[in-house]
Amino acid sequence: MAKNQKATVEQVSSNEANSKIEAIKNLIFGENIAEYNSEFDTIKKDLEAKKRDLEDFIEDIRKELLQNIDNLNTDINIRITALEDSLTDKIDNLEDKKVDRKLLGDLLITMGEKINK
Repeated sequence: MAKNQKATVEQVSSNEANSKIEAIKNLIFGENIAEYNSEFDTIKKDLEAKKRDLEDFIEDIRKELLQNIDNLNTDINIRITALEDSLTDKIDNLEDKKVDRKLLGDLLITMGEKINK
């Protein structure tokens, strides 16, 4: 027999053996395999749906966190500005209340000179 014919005979024998094995599997597990495949497909679809839901949930949380960070940043900036304004006002008030000793001395000298005249 030639090599090609021998290879073809082996392929046919292999195909026959595979089909016999499949036939035996179908006889023994036929209904169960179909049921298992159906259950696996259902579980796979359920997992894919849950994965999509989880990815959507993560995206929603990410957007919410970014919004909260932005709001917090704005709030902090507003508070810092308010504190700066308050500090400026207090410094201005302090400068108004504080009396410069040199200025006070000069005023007292001027008053004394006017009283002496």
